[in-house]
Amino acid sequence: MDINHKNFELSFEIFPPRNLKASFKLWRTIEVLDKLNPNFISVTYGAGGSTRDLTQSAVSVIAKEYNIDVAGHLTCVGSSKKEVIDIALEYEKVGAKKIVALRGDLPMDHGNRINDTDSFSSSVELIASLKKNTSFELYVAAYPNVHPNAQSEKSDLDTLKAKFDAGADSAITQFFYEKEDFLRFRDKCNSVGIHQNIIPGILPIDNWIKTKKFANRCGIIAPQWMNKAYENYKNNEDHNLLSQALCTEMCDELIQEGVSSLHFYTLNDPKLTQKVCEALGRKSCPTNIKKVA
Repeated sequence: MDINHKNFELSFEIFPPRNLKASFKLWRTIEVLDKLNPNFISVTYGAGGSTRDLTQSAVSVIAKEYNIDVAGHLTCVGSSKKEVIDIALEYEKVGAKKIVALRGDLPMDHGNRINDTDSFSSSVELIASLKKNTSFELYVAAYPNVHPNAQSEKSDLDTLKAKFDAGADSAITQFFYEKEDFLRFRDKCNSVGIHQNIIPGILPIDNWIKTKKFANRCGIIAPQWMNKAYENYKNNEDHNLLSQALCTEMCDELIQEGVSSLHFYTLNDPKLTQKVCEALGRKSCPTNIKKVA
C-alpha cells in the first residue's frame, strides 16, 4: 500500500505508570511517539479519580521534560468542584494547554447518577466551569456506537451538542471497527448542528480476544468478517500484520473522507501505532526530548 498523506494531525493516548518498570516502558513509548510529531499526547484518569496523583505526575513530566503538548484527562466523579478545578489549574501550572474533560466512570455502588451537590453533575457542567475558569483547549468524548448508558441515540447526540454549547472545542470518539461507523456518526452530528472537529479514536488491535471482550462491554459488536479474519491469523506475527493492514486501510480511507486528525489509543505500546502512522506517510524524525532520569 503506497500512501503519502502529509496534512493530518496525530495525537496519542497513554495511561500513567503505576510502578518503576511501567515508568521506564512509558518513557520509551513517548520517545517513539514523539518522533511522529504528534499534536499532543493525552494522559488518562482512572475511574473515580483513582489515578489522580499518577496522572498529575505524568502530565507534569511530559509537559516539563518532553517537547510535546500534553492533555490531561479530567473527570468529575469522586471529586468536589474545587478539587477538580484545582487539578486543572495544576495542569496549567506545569504547562499543559489542553484537557480531555469527561464525566468519568461511576463507582460500582453509586447507581447511575451523581448526587453530591458539591460535585459537578455532568461533563457539561464541568466543561462550562473549565471554560469560565481556565484557558485550556477542551476536548470531550463522543460515541459513534452510542454510549451504553444513553437513553437513546438522540439523547446521546443531544448530550454531545450540549458539551459543545458549553464550550468544548473538539471531540474524540470511542474506538470503532469500521470507517462507516465514524462517517455515519459524523453525518448525524452535522444533522443536529454539530460542526466542530470530531476526531476519530483509533485502536490498533494487538490482541483480538481482549479487544473484542472490552468492546462487547461497551456495546461495540465486531463485524462477522473481522471475526473470521482474525480466526485465520492466530499467531502473533500474522495477527499484527493483519491489524496493521486493517488499521492503515481504515485510516487512509478516513483521511480521504476529509478527516484531518487521528487520535490513537496506544495502551502504552507504540509498535503498531508507529507502523500504521508510518504507513500513512508520517515518517519518524529526530526529537529534542530531554532524558528523564
